[in-house]
Amino acid sequence: MEGVVPISLDPLCHTKDTQRENTIVVGPPSLLSTVNKETSYIITGNALTALRQLPEETIQTCVTSPPYWGLRDYGIQNQIGTEMDISEYLNRLVKVFRDVKRVLKTDGTFWLNIGDGYTSGGRTYRAPDRKTDNGHVVRGLPFRPPTPAGLKPKDLLGLPWRLAFLLQEDGWYLRADIVWYKPNILPESVKDRPTIAHEYVFLFTKSEHYYYDYKAILEPAVSGKGRRNKRSVWVVNTEPYPQAHFATFPPSLILPCILAGSKPGDFILDPFLGSGTTGLVALQQKRNFIGIELHPEYCELAEKRLAPYATILKTEA
Repeated sequence: MEGVVPISLDPLCHTKDTQRENTIVVGPPSLLSTVNKETSYIITGNALTALRQLPEETIQTCVTSPPYWGLRDYGIQNQIGTEMDISEYLNRLVKVFRDVKRVLKTDGTFWLNIGDGYTSGGRTYRAPDRKTDNGHVVRGLPFRPPTPAGLKPKDLLGLPWRLAFLLQEDGWYLRADIVWYKPNILPESVKDRPTIAHEYVFLFTKSEHYYYDYKAILEPAVSGKGRRNKRSVWVVNTEPYPQAHFATFPPSLILPCILAGSKPGDFILDPFLGSGTTGLVALQQKRNFIGIELHPEYCELAEKRLAPYATILKTEA
């Protein structure tokens, strides 16, 4: 099948036909009022502001991982994830993804990666973390948000499902909860619960009927003979990007989402682009992308990362 890469292939090693045949335009949200289907875009700005510039039904599939609540300080005003109230955090994401639904094609898909966490137990301070309090832009929050109403100290937040149900209420079809199992997860110091070694990837759709190429992501059968429909537990190692001082989306996690949810030439959206991994996989699979990122330094990081695959054009228009 044209445009399909075997699922076992690490997309970072797939470099044929990717050099410089693509164009990425970098600039402000106003660029999105008129988009060229043959061009990719890196937009510096607020996700909601940028999305509202996009025409309806522009995007075939959206793959994203928003900032997690109460975890990181990205050092920029109006960032999502530093809200003191979990409800405010969830409502802000619902508003962003409502506009994702508007710009998604009728048969489009939305793949959302989100992790969970625990209540602060009444502590308002956060102990120093040498992994994040290291002089780089990204650092651990200097405070802990208060325990949400209705929860107790040491409660699991259940945040992924809280968000999933809110999105379902907002009109999205919740089609699958995929468990991302991380075999190489770092150990935790806890002694009163299992170490968390998974996150969720939710598959949402705009409509009851939608584009989903199951053949593009068939996996080997247990018997070793033939292939079978992909299961809902995905075993993917975390893959740090050396230039990024924050958690990055593993390309191998994004790849099946893009292969199943789109065709070559389609537009892929990531409203929380970070270091540009969604854009990287999109280009390598002959798709164009629109990436939105609030932090200018991360946009620059994404530009550098994607430069081997595209001609970069910057504009202030």
